[in-house]
Amino acid sequence: MILEEQINKENLPRHLAIIMDGNGRWAKQQGLLRAFGHEKGTKSVRETVESCAKLGIKNLTLYAFSTENWNRPKLEVDTLMNLLIKSLKKELKTLQKNEIKLNSIGNISLLPTTAHNELLEVINKTKENKRMTLTLALSYGSREELVSAIKAISDKVKNNIISPESIDETIINQHLYTHNLPDVDLLIRTSGEHRISNFLLWQIAYAELYFTDVLWPDFREQHLYEAIISYQKRERRFGKTSEQIK
Repeated sequence: MILEEQINKENLPRHLAIIMDGNGRWAKQQGLLRAFGHEKGTKSVRETVESCAKLGIKNLTLYAFSTENWNRPKLEVDTLMNLLIKSLKKELKTLQKNEIKLNSIGNISLLPTTAHNELLEVINKTKENKRMTLTLALSYGSREELVSAIKAISDKVKNNIISPESIDETIINQHLYTHNLPDVDLLIRTSGEHRISNFLLWQIAYAELYFTDVLWPDFREQHLYEAIISYQKRERRFGKTSEQIK
């Protein structure tokens, strides 16, 4: 069992991102409808968010709903949207108590009106919190994000706001949904799948990847600690040699 004291607080990921996978499979294993898996998964979200805040992680991004998820059966999509509304209302006190700022990335204009309004309300009420930024990726797809950024940059070139020669990584970063966040240092995916699934493709260029067989509804603080310990044991070279970074 890993204790909090074993984690080096001086070597935490500045930005932790999680692909929360396995809700449906968890429900199937229990002989339940998929909706119960999603509801059970909200408990894992709460524990993970509180654990990250306690450790001192400054940025946590959760892949909550992808652009591809709109293609799921209408009943499941409606259930997820209703669960989003319920969770936002329920967790506002927890966010305020832990000084957590809520943020969102993705094409949230596609969300149902009630969910959209509830999301914006919680974002507004937590905007002054400084301890940690919790970002929900909702109606999010990384390729769509990149296309949107390219269009915005092209429009500025067309209108002589920027020159083609000035386009660099900084310019691209400024036009992404995540322009106010650092690059991802650690990406966790649960449920045993080894895919990125169109999540933060630009932002994870130098991220450490951690895959676990644990289904998301079963993911607890101990599993988070295991991922962070694994991260802290790795040598992050960013293209340099081991000798250069010592």
